[in-house]
Parts: sequence; structure tokens; C-alpha cells
Amino acid sequence: MTDRPPLPPFTRESAAQKVQAAEDAWNTRDPHRVALAYTEDSVWRNRDTFVTGRAEIVAFLTAKWQRERDYALRKDLWAFDGNRIAVRFQYECQDADGQWWRSYGNELWEFDAHGLMARREASINDVRIEEAERRIHGSRPEAEQGFTFPLQ
Repeated sequence: MTDRPPLPPFTRESAAQKVQAAEDAWNTRDPHRVALAYTEDSVWRNRDTFVTGRAEIVAFLTAKWQRERDYALRKDLWAFDGNRIAVRFQYECQDADGQWWRSYGNELWEFDAHGLMARREASINDVRIEEAERRIHGSRPEAEQGFTFPLQ
């Protein structure tokens, strides 16, 4: 099996690298690329949906990004310990009717020894916003990496 660094146990620096790599991958909106960061039998809870394995992850993300147009994400490291990382995140997207949304959430991640995510639990709340209220436009510029994204 190929390792996916950084590997646990995490330091503050390596946990932050893992978070930035996840943000970068999710902002590609490429379900196949994103799924490679997870174990073959990874288990997820995303809101009220339960997903198991890479094939289901790809299907879930494909449907998500068809529904959530112009998706752009920011993730911030919240905490880490051993092989676990906690993340806060915000993303913005537009629905099929043109309504913009900002979604706030927390994720709990657990990694295997190879640096692949074996478990992901996400709790997410959505807030209706006007297009003029948007703050997230595409991928995070390199100069902004490592900085906490403001709550509002």
C-alpha cells in the first residue's frame, strides 16, 4: 500500500498540511481525486447520510457537486491527537435556483497508519446568503494558507 503523507501521529505542522491538502482536493470538485485520500472501506457520516467505501464516496461527491454549484471551501485545523484531526470549515455554493448558501461545519477525521482517512464525521448547517455576501471565491490563495478563516 502506498503512503499518503503526512502520516500519523500528527504534529501541529503535519495536521495543518493534511487539512490544507484536503481543502485543495475538495476545491477541485473531482470526486475520484478526493476519494483517493480515503481507505477502501472508509466510513462517513455527512449530515444525515452514511457512506461506506470509495465507490460510495465518489457517488456521494458526484451528486453533491452537481447540486452545489460553484462550490468553494475553506478548512481550518481545530485540534489533533495521534491519528485524529478535528476541522472547522465553511463553504459557499449556489443551488439550481441561483440561491447562494454558506455552510458551516465541523469534521472529525481518523487516519490509518498509511495516512488515509478511515473515518469522517461531518456536522453541517446552512445559511442563506446573498451573492454580495460571498467571501469564498475559488481555491484559497497560497498567501492565505495557514490563516484561520473568519466566522462571519
